[in-house]
This record gives sequence, structure tokens and C-alpha cells, in this order.
Amino acid sequence: MNTLAAATWTGQDTRLIAATLLAIALIVVLITKLKLHPFLALILSSGLLGLVAGMPVDTLIDSFTDGVGSTVASVGVLIALGAMLGRLLADSGGADQIVDTIISRSGRRLLPWSMALVAALIGLPMFFEIGLVMLIPVVLLVSRRTGRPLMLLGIPALAGLSVLHGLVPPHPGPLAAAGALDANVGIILALGVLVAIPTVIVAGPLFGRIAARLVPDATAPAHLVPEAGPESQRATAEQRRAPSFLATVCTVLLPVVLMMGKALADILLAEGGHPRRLLDFVGNPLVALLAAVLLGMVTLGRAAGFSRGKLSGTLAEALPPIAGILLIVGAGGGFKQTLVDAGVGDVITRLATGADFSPLLLGWLVAVAIRLATGSATVATVSAAGIVAPLAAGLDPTHNALLVLAIGAGSLFFSHLNDAGFWLVKEYFGLSVGQTIKSWSLMETVISVLAIALILPLGTLL
Repeated sequence: MNTLAAATWTGQDTRLIAATLLAIALIVVLITKLKLHPFLALILSSGLLGLVAGMPVDTLIDSFTDGVGSTVASVGVLIALGAMLGRLLADSGGADQIVDTIISRSGRRLLPWSMALVAALIGLPMFFEIGLVMLIPVVLLVSRRTGRPLMLLGIPALAGLSVLHGLVPPHPGPLAAAGALDANVGIILALGVLVAIPTVIVAGPLFGRIAARLVPDATAPAHLVPEAGPESQRATAEQRRAPSFLATVCTVLLPVVLMMGKALADILLAEGGHPRRLLDFVGNPLVALLAAVLLGMVTLGRAAGFSRGKLSGTLAEALPPIAGILLIVGAGGGFKQTLVDAGVGDVITRLATGADFSPLLLGWLVAVAIRLATGSATVATVSAAGIVAPLAAGLDPTHNALLVLAIGAGSLFFSHLNDAGFWLVKEYFGLSVGQTIKSWSLMETVISVLAIALILPLGTLL
């Protein structure tokens, strides 16, 4: 701490920092030791934070509820639309179509790269857990048929899913951080893809070779390996009418293209012109995702032979599984607003400014600490975004988007025993705890470190 910062430090600042540390510690204890749902943990920790910080009770309640409301309003609808698109992709056979087409055209040596590509495409609209459940049978089957090491094929698929989950909208983490920092989702998407491509390459096919040596005896659980190809999973006539590969890819990429178009328009076109206004409208995340869902109802649902009732049911079934995510993200928004209204953000801003500390590196480090403590990437993202939110006020839109990506990168650091994803990978791949750490946990660390190593230079260049 430099002389100026020390001179302006007050007892209230100490109280606010202590309140923040106590609130984070309570989150950790409630989630990891008492196994309390993160939604409740964030509510209780927000209350502790406000009370220790000296906020009046009525102000504390108003701050938390305002934060929940604004977060759910800005992020909740986008998460719901993304879930609908993902469900359409899964139930129509569109995801299987992507897998079948790319894998069938890959040579033996290109299979790890194909797995990464498949996972990245499927990972755009789908949550990590859903994509993992869909891809696991494919990875296990291809490994058994070709004799290629399981980790050589599995790690690229996991990397593709994980990187997209942490860095690219419409996934909950990036959207929640964007809402907390008031960042441009189109710019986040463009820069996120720019960072994601080399990160997937290194953490996927390249690290997969290392993981195959570290865990050479990984064997697919026999009961999880399908006896036939993915086509056998589509037994009914309705399921066999899968949408075409081109239509599926176009539907998945539509929101990406629209949001990137808006980001480019904001940079290249003059304000007020009709082209700019049109691109701003269609590239709005809400409009872009809604357009993709409506298109998917035709190119995926109707192409697969879905009746109107089946189509409606598929969209409805997409919503219940995301209720928990919406509650966590909403409570995270309440926690963020409590931090801001208590004045914690101002203290952290003064410290970071006085120490000339990079906001990008600070956001990454805070997310890493919370990720290691709680195991939840979503909790790490929303909590870190709330802590560093005041720093974003002085940043331009590009650096604001980079701060969102830095937080997302930190939220992926070293998944271990307190992360549900760790156990999913362990069980699906039939690994021991040690093998999971040497493969999955190391891969997550490579993703996190490489991503921030790419983000920091971008912050200097842009």
C-alpha cells in the first residue's frame, strides 16, 4: 500500500474489508462443510456482510432484493433462451448430427481435434453438464472402436465444453458477470471466442497427449459404452428424422453472428445511422437468442418431425433444470449489490488504484480464490464480479469485456473435490481421484492460466 492509500485509510475501510472476508468465509463454510445450496449461502452471506458493514437492516434488504431483481431481469431471460436452444439441439438429434458428420470425416490422427471441434460447437448453446452427458457415450465409443487412449479423446471434448462454459455467452457465468459489470455482451462474445480458440487447442488436443501419458490406463466403464453408434439412440421414426448438418450449425451460430455483428457495428459505424440501429437491435443478446430459438423450432424441431405438442413440451422441459442456476445467479446479483451499497467496492478500487494493480489480474485472482474455496465456477464468477464491479466504472467497453473474461478464466482454475464437475468427470470416465486430478484438474488449470495469459496482453494492445 503506498503512502497516499495509507493516509486515506480509515477504520470504516478496515470494517468493510473484514465484513467482505467474513462473508466469503461464510460462503465457503456453508457450501463445502454444511453442504448448503449456494442460493441460501449467498443470501446468508449477504446478510452477514451488510450487518458487519453497519448497513441499516431496511437498506440491506433493499440492496439485496434490488440486486436480485436487476440481475434476473438482465440475465435470467437470456439463460432461459439459451437452455431452450440447447434442448432443441439435443432432442431433435441436431447435436448427434454434428457429432456424426464431423467424426465420420475425421481420420484417426485428427480424432482429438474433431472431438474439440464437436464439443465447442455443442458447447455454444448448451450448459456444461448437458454437453458432457451427450458427448460421453461418443467419446467412449470412439475410443473403444479405434483403440485410441481414452484421455487423448476425452480431454479435448472436456476442454471444448469447459472453455465455452467459462468464457462465452450465453453461458450463465459470462452473462452474470456482464450484468454485474454492465459490459457489452457482443464485445465479450467476440473477445471470448478470440481467447477461446487457442485455449481449446492447447488445453484440448495438445494437453490431451500429456494426459494420455499421465493416465495411460484409463478405461471406459463398460456399462456406459453404447453397443452401437449414436444412431442407435434414435430408435423411433421421429428421432431418425434428424435435421441437416448445415441447418443445425447455422442455427447454433446465428446468435454468435448477430451479437458479433453488433459489436463490430458499435466500433465501425457512426451512431444514429440506420445500419447501426438495425445491427444494434438484431445483435441485442435477447433478440439474437430469441431469433435462434424461433429458427430452431423450424430447422431443428419441425425438421425432426416434432408435432406442435412435442415442440412445446421440449421447450417447456428446458426450463426446470435451470431453476437452480437462475437462483444462484440472482442471489449472486444480490450479493454484488450489497457489496456495492456497503461501500466495499470503493475501498477495493482505491486499493487497486493506489497500488497500480491491474483490474484484469485482480478479477482473475479473486475468482481463483473463490473457485478454490467453493468449487463452483458460477459462484466464483458472480461473487468476483461483485467485488471488482466498481473498477469497471472507469474502464472503456473493451477493457470492461476483458475484465469479464478474466473473471471467467479465474472461475475455471483447478477443479477439485469440492466441485460437482470433478465428480461427474471421475464417474463418467471411470477414473480414480488421483487420475481425475492429473487429467481434469490439470486441464482446468491450463485453461485458466492460458486464458489470463492471453487476456492480459489484449488489455495492453486494445
